[in-house]
Amino acid sequence: MEILYALIPLSIVLITLAVMVFSWAVKSGQFDDLEGPAHSILYDDDKDMIPPTEETASENERPLSEDERTSS
Repeated sequence: MEILYALIPLSIVLITLAVMVFSWAVKSGQFDDLEGPAHSILYDDDKDMIPPTEETASENERPLSEDERTSS
């Protein structure tokens, strides 16, 4: 029964600490964009890491059309 005198204040301290950490995380923007980092891995631009093949080398050498020049 005496253990309750130690566990109740300890639980109150732990709950207070958890609420403080959660409020700090919300204020610092940890939950602002939950989907952006998950989607960014799908659209990661890794063209520089892929060595050029004959097909991609020929695509890079062809001249740009009028539409491609105006769009970029």
